[in-house]
Amino acid sequence: MPKTKSTPDLVFLTATLVLLAIGLIMVYSASAVWASYKFDDAFFFAKRQLLFAGIGIVAMFFVMNVEYWTWRTWSKVGVLICFILLVLVLIPGIGLVRGGARSWLGVGAFSIQPSEFTKLAMIAFLAKYLSENQKRITSFKKGLVPSLGIVFIAFAMIMLQPDLGTGAVMVGTCVMMIFISGARISHFVWLGMIGLAGFAGLILSAPYRIARITSYLDPWSDPLGSGFQIIQSLYAIGPGGLMGLGLGQSRQKFYYLPEPQTDFIFAILSEELGFIGGTFVILLFSLLLWRGIRIALRAPDLFGSLLAVGIIGMLAIQVMINIGVVTGLMPVTGITLPFLSYGGSSLTLMLVAMGVLLNISRYAKF
Repeated sequence: MPKTKSTPDLVFLTATLVLLAIGLIMVYSASAVWASYKFDDAFFFAKRQLLFAGIGIVAMFFVMNVEYWTWRTWSKVGVLICFILLVLVLIPGIGLVRGGARSWLGVGAFSIQPSEFTKLAMIAFLAKYLSENQKRITSFKKGLVPSLGIVFIAFAMIMLQPDLGTGAVMVGTCVMMIFISGARISHFVWLGMIGLAGFAGLILSAPYRIARITSYLDPWSDPLGSGFQIIQSLYAIGPGGLMGLGLGQSRQKFYYLPEPQTDFIFAILSEELGFIGGTFVILLFSLLLWRGIRIALRAPDLFGSLLAVGIIGMLAIQVMINIGVVTGLMPVTGITLPFLSYGGSSLTLMLVAMGVLLNISRYAKF
């Protein structure tokens, strides 16, 4: 393997840590009112997020010093472990139900979400498969079907919870990796048509998903039901104006916007820090995207390139969906905003993924 660099991509690392710091501040600001009412502790969510941030940072720096090709060796084991956890989470008494989805496993006073870790495991597995079978990827039967087969098995297991948002992010990321590795566009056209039909079927099979689509088209048709979240989100963003109401001065977090520290934290950030604050966060994510693509393009081998593409693609897809939902550009889904939203599994997973990218940057040919 190529000789390692002395330091990773410091711009990428700095942007990650700045986003994490903003996230910790905003989790406290967004959750203090609700935490005080429910747990009699304004710092309840902030302390837990800080704990997972600490674990995530330690994991990120550890992974940053583990050679990235190690993930190729252990990718099959990682996928197998994630599949076992996805089965366990479906068993009543073992899996925990939250928000109508059986997606969590209890670990003492905390819980983990196996579907989050499945995303990274699938990226590593697919990067290994595609790098070793690049010549076959142009073949529908020998290349495309086997690679998509394992992806849709994982997707089906996640949908049994059900968790359409996480599953969609994973599938979108994996399809992007397959396309970049050299799959034929004609194959994707046919698969895209089938995929759209299947996606429509998933929406029509669940009344609450249909309600989300109709509320996206006209949230004011059901302002106290399916359209409530997006209306309250827009009510938060609008008054923020250019400079915002000031840190900690949000009005929507006073029981108007449900659990504002999770999926809709960007709305609270925009309300308190205004257009300037929201734009600054988007620019930080754009900086991560640029540096991540740069790392992928200059990685020393195909596996490293595909692994970097998958990780940065996962990040980009989550950011676009979350901000799209918060601003009313997309239907409501349960997708967190990386580094900012409250959630131990998603935060830890994303920091580990950043550690992998940082290790690849140590070998990249800049």
